[in-house]
Amino acid sequence: MRAAPSGLAGLRSSQRLAPMTSFIDPKTLKTWLHDSREIALLDVREHGQYGEAHLFYGIPLPFSRLEVDAPRLVPRRDVRVVVYDEGDTDVAERAARQLAALGYTDVHVLQGGARAWKAAGHVLFAGVNLPSKTFGELAEEAYHTPRVSADQLAEMLARKDKVVVLDGRPVSEFHKMNIPGATCCPNGELAYRVRQLVPDTTTPIVINCAGRTRSIIGAQTLINLGLPNPVYALENGTQGWYLGDHALEHGGTRRYADDSGNTDLRPAAKALAARFDVPTVNAQTVRQWADDAQRSLFLCDVRTPEEFAAGSLPGAQHTPGGQLMQAGDQYFGVRNARLVLFDNDGVRAPTVASWLRQMGHDASVLEGGLASGLSLAPAAVPAVPSLATIDAQTLAARLEKDDIALVDLRGSMQFRAGHIPQARWSIRPRLTGDLQHEHRQLVLVADDAALAAWAAVSELAGRSSAPLVLEGGMAAWRAAGLPVEATPALPADADCIDYLFFVHDRHDGNKEAARRYLAWETGLVAQLDAQERAAFRLPPAAASHA
Repeated sequence: MRAAPSGLAGLRSSQRLAPMTSFIDPKTLKTWLHDSREIALLDVREHGQYGEAHLFYGIPLPFSRLEVDAPRLVPRRDVRVVVYDEGDTDVAERAARQLAALGYTDVHVLQGGARAWKAAGHVLFAGVNLPSKTFGELAEEAYHTPRVSADQLAEMLARKDKVVVLDGRPVSEFHKMNIPGATCCPNGELAYRVRQLVPDTTTPIVINCAGRTRSIIGAQTLINLGLPNPVYALENGTQGWYLGDHALEHGGTRRYADDSGNTDLRPAAKALAARFDVPTVNAQTVRQWADDAQRSLFLCDVRTPEEFAAGSLPGAQHTPGGQLMQAGDQYFGVRNARLVLFDNDGVRAPTVASWLRQMGHDASVLEGGLASGLSLAPAAVPAVPSLATIDAQTLAARLEKDDIALVDLRGSMQFRAGHIPQARWSIRPRLTGDLQHEHRQLVLVADDAALAAWAAVSELAGRSSAPLVLEGGMAAWRAAGLPVEATPALPADADCIDYLFFVHDRHDGNKEAARRYLAWETGLVAQLDAQERAAFRLPPAAASHA
């Protein structure tokens, strides 16, 4: 075992000195969201709670991951921040105090949380990646993106027509399920790789995803680039395929080759960026932006994971282009921030930026990309407090003595799949309440020791004995050959606040869940208010340019 350093006491002290919580009402927040100034609207509930009903511009930042993800999502410490929860807990206030302890100086709590927002006459939205998914529906409406149904595509494939199916999702999602014969080519890679994957200019191309958004945006990307091929979106993606009683493949590995890109479409990408007023900025300008104390800056490498791992620009984060369009709230948490995109080919960044501008983001392309010589300081991150550790064998021996309490902080579905037999599951927002009658020393199990450390600092201070963390997590326990048990029904569904059943059930053979999901997706636009809809910048006569 290693002793914990004195740094915990310092952080607790800074928490005690944090300023009093500032509250704002829904009317004020609504004004702030549309005043063109930067704002980070952070939903600090856990993922399952967030996905059930949240504000349209709410960024998911679960309290259980606050200190780990906040510096990346909200790098500027004096940006305007509003946090909220359901309205019947103190999680938002606790999160606000933690943010203040991390150095954020302009933090506010939405009084009454999501419930007050709804009571004020505003809509709460279910699901995730709301702005992007809503934009996909608006893009189809504006561009009249051509589409084929699952039955039509199945007939084309059965006739062995000359058609290529490209799956616009990341490799990991493609591996879960895919249309038979499809090739994985994430949307952000299409402009760079389509001519290698489909060299013949007369071959029809069908783009699919799991649902609708990436099918629409992928197909329309190729159309906007002026590709001469007939291009279609697969209506309702793999879910539509499954609902049509067509078989999906699982475990697919057919994907673009790492060296398959080319710059044939660079002129088209440049023209597309110009069409949507995407600025090209040099390294000197971006350095000046990085020094601007009034604006947040995100430097985005839109290339593949393999390319990013091989080397990127200092200060950049990996934001694969397709996912930056699909799930931007996972990469930047500040509304109206500056986004600077780059690649090494002059094709991918301008293509992706053309969509981000239409989504309403302040997106630019870095001149020279990877070869620009730009170097930015990385976002400041707080030092992770240390906890004393306990190895697997020592833990097993102490469990035999029953002198410790074991708490598993991993995801609820991971706990169900396999955990140490004596463990109980808990999650940071509920940790104090779950353990209020537990007086034994605690041992925490986590895949990321930093999450356990921050939870211990904020929730378990003042206990008679400092908590320990299992060194190496469950991987070390399994490697030691120690027993693991599964509990498929525990924790109960109602307790799994970190898991959004609404999204995941549609991929588990539940046709009704798939139907509900597609109905949700197609119903998003109707829920927008006038200000939310006006924030998008789709051209009114888009179809005439396609």
